[in-house]
Amino acid sequence: MPENASKAGLPQGTAVGLNDFKKTEYGGPCPPIGRHRYFHKLYALDITLDLRRATKPEIELAMKGHRLANAELIGTYQKGDR
Repeated sequence: MPENASKAGLPQGTAVGLNDFKKTEYGGPCPPIGRHRYFHKLYALDITLDLRRATKPEIELAMKGHRLANAELIGTYQKGDR
């Protein structure tokens, strides 16, 4: 997807969900001082889920038995002590 895809237009059939900030847009890392890991997960499913405002456990339960493939990217961010 292109940069800023949510404003430029998501592909047909794409759905967005809420993040930990209770928003649909990216909030960026804001950890306390030190190095932290961030997990980005992508799933290919054999069904379309209609789970607006669902929690992570609810989504994981609904995906059970429907995963065709998945990918995971782990990134790190380090914040100095200044």
